[in-house]
Amino acid sequence: QVQLVESGGGLVQPGGSLRLSCAASGTIFRINAMGWYRQAPGKERELVATFTSGGNTNYADSVKGRFTISRDSAKNTVYLQMNSLKPEDTAVYYCYLDWNAFRRYDKWGQGTQVTVSS
Repeated sequence: QVQLVESGGGLVQPGGSLRLSCAASGTIFRINAMGWYRQAPGKERELVATFTSGGNTNYADSVKGRFTISRDSAKNTVYLQMNSLKPEDTAVYYCYLDWNAFRRYDKWGQGTQVTVSS
């Protein structure tokens, strides 16, 4: 059973910064993708930033230059450094993991709220 533990959300003023983390534990042979999505009220869930198995990164256009995804492969942990936050970044941020262990699996974290407001 793989567990995803997210942390780091909260309330921040516009222009501020937050750092999210997501740690995966359990039987994982290979990570195919791991990263962050978000869902704002009344909107669909959207990609924010992810790593692929080759180490490539994908970012939403709306966060390029402001957000940075990084990882600690030894700990199966990804981080999302969010700078220059805007009110429109307000959403529940979900960690996503796609992995192999005997077969392919994927899983969402429980979500962490990020609120950008003055």
